[in-house]
Amino acid sequence: MIRRRRTLHILVLAAAAITVSACPANAQGFSRSRGNGGPPVENHPKVDEKAYKAALDRIPVPTEKYDPWGGARTTDPGKLLKKSN
Repeated sequence: MIRRRRTLHILVLAAAAITVSACPANAQGFSRSRGNGGPPVENHPKVDEKAYKAALDRIPVPTEKYDPWGGARTTDPGKLLKKSN
């Protein structure tokens, strides 16, 4: 009786181990059957070049040059060189 239970217990654990090890491979798409009929079909809308260029023309031209580090440094470089007593 105990031998049957032990054998059944080992078989159940082995089946569970095989099932658990096979599931991630199937989830990642490594299954035998590939249902793909070829490369994916692109359904992107066509780009209207005239509308694109018109949108670029509507962007205003900046009057002064953009300084990305403007907030990180002072506007007067002479302040850094002067030492206060």
